[in-house]
Amino acid sequence: MTGCYMNIYGRVTFDGSNFNDWIINIRMTLRYEEKEHILDKELIEIDEAIATTKEMAEYRAKCKEATKVLCIMVATMTPELQRFYEDFWPYEMCQYLMEKYHQRACQERYEIVTSFITTKMKDGESITTHLQRMQRYVDRLLKLNVNFDEEVDIDIVLHSLPP
Repeated sequence: MTGCYMNIYGRVTFDGSNFNDWIINIRMTLRYEEKEHILDKELIEIDEAIATTKEMAEYRAKCKEATKVLCIMVATMTPELQRFYEDFWPYEMCQYLMEKYHQRACQERYEIVTSFITTKMKDGESITTHLQRMQRYVDRLLKLNVNFDEEVDIDIVLHSLPP
């Protein structure tokens, strides 16, 4: 893969909490390198005993491409995750991570949006404490790629205050 463009993948390190940002960066890097298809198609092993020379050459070429993609994916993970995923093929890893982390992000997004919208200032709570809690919701939603219009944010915060 082209060396001068490989620094694209270093922008996001996957740590288990930022799957969506990470997979977008991986896909963009691979799209540029015309290798994004490797994430979407399973690499099926072939039986060397019955495979033709051409089939073997094609399979080896696909393995070589998949190994390069795997290296990019694993290199952009924390060391703990690297150790776990280093033996996956890219397609398998992508499917596993989608199932594990994307679903978790959807659930977390739902829970935070619900909390943000339904939170009310507690009796005796300072306005500063309440606004800090609301800001934490906004910050977390931004990390999960949920962006409310600024006016909507203000309306939700105002609605959370006592009359």
